Amino acid sequence: MPDKGAPRASTRRRGSRSLASLAVLATTFALIFSACSSGATTAPADGGGGALPSASGATSIRSNEHEPVPSSSVAAMVDYCTNKTGLTAPVAITNHNDFQDQFNTFMQGTPEDIVKWFTGERVRFPARNGLLTPIDDVWAAVGSNYTEGMAKASTGDDGKKYAVPINAYPWVVNYRKSLFEEKGYTVPKTWDEFVTLATKMQADGLVPLAFADKDGWPAQGTFDILNMRLNGYQFHSELLAGKQKWTDPKVQAVFAKWAELLPYTQPDPLGRTWQEGAQAWANNEAGMYFLGTFAAQQVPPEDQADVDFFPFPTLGTEWDSEMGIDAPIDAWILSKAPKNLPAAKAMLACFATPEAQAQFVSKDPSTIAAVSNADTSNYTPQQKRMAEIIGASGGIAQYLDRDTRSDFAGAQGMQALLQDFLKNPSQDLAAYTQKIQGVYDSLPPQ
Repeated sequence: MPDKGAPRASTRRRGSRSLASLAVLATTFALIFSACSSGATTAPADGGGGALPSASGATSIRSNEHEPVPSSSVAAMVDYCTNKTGLTAPVAITNHNDFQDQFNTFMQGTPEDIVKWFTGERVRFPARNGLLTPIDDVWAAVGSNYTEGMAKASTGDDGKKYAVPINAYPWVVNYRKSLFEEKGYTVPKTWDEFVTLATKMQADGLVPLAFADKDGWPAQGTFDILNMRLNGYQFHSELLAGKQKWTDPKVQAVFAKWAELLPYTQPDPLGRTWQEGAQAWANNEAGMYFLGTFAAQQVPPEDQADVDFFPFPTLGTEWDSEMGIDAPIDAWILSKAPKNLPAAKAMLACFATPEAQAQFVSKDPSTIAAVSNADTSNYTPQQKRMAEIIGASGGIAQYLDRDTRSDFAGAQGMQALLQDFLKNPSQDLAAYTQKIQGVYDSLPPQ
């Protein structure tokens, strides 16, 4: 998933804490998994479900955030919790994309006690394969900090908890306010308005949409949003879960609509990283960039207040009011054989607090805290906008490579298959989607 990060300092817009802003976050995460949250339980944060045993000494942490911005967020969170608990917790860092590709092999070896990873299917898979330690006692201590939906996202197939969510961010159309003001552009809400704007941008010498897919995963976000806009969240989620067929004409319609979008996107995306795409947008070479809000990490600190974003336009379907969106959640997990179990669980409990998550998002204002009782007094206007956009959606997806099995999403699966489409978008879509289904059908049972 997204290799988020680039050198910059975060900016912070201070405002007064309000009940309204807290309500926005509570609503946000209540909606994130509203479709699948029934049956999940939480427990009081005061330890009403049973206190954790006392801990001392050291635990170890593996982070998948190697670039300065997300790395600094991890450091801030860990520093806060080591000071709070009195524990020692050295952090080892791995390149984000490399770690994602090597995750299963790494977890089968001798991993650190605590590992930064994802929720959803990406935590259920290692859990059902015996690679994780359940943390129900941690959730008994801190579960009231989360919505039932967040609890569901952290739950394995066996009903046990395996993850501590820490932050989330939406996939949106990023733009620079000053450029829109200078050119007289208006934020589009519909496909027709979007095409009109894109055509005007081209006439003004701009690339309408920055686009990059050298690493394989960014294009998955474009597929997700078009599928949700055309076919709705439920079909999208069922398709990724293998309950719908890729040969369905509904899927062919997604690629046909994508082909209509490509003339407005940055050419030759397979030779460009997401950071390079974001730099083209940040430098006003491209007017917009459909990516996670982490695209703002490529904007200089002094220009952060100029960043804004909006949901991908509606396509005139029955799903317009649903406004489906990708809003991935990052989390901490516990490896199968931690060397200091009490210390690791004490750190995880600390990571689940509003105070620790405030430290994380203060260093990276392109994300918001995962806890529903977050203190938003130091949120930037952009962070408050993220919460509003997520909260207004009736269908929240986790992102293609987290909502489907990893051996299908990865370099030998959908990454390569989507790149094949981008190389030849005019190919026979019936044959192309049959190829995708063939890859899925060839995978071993899970």
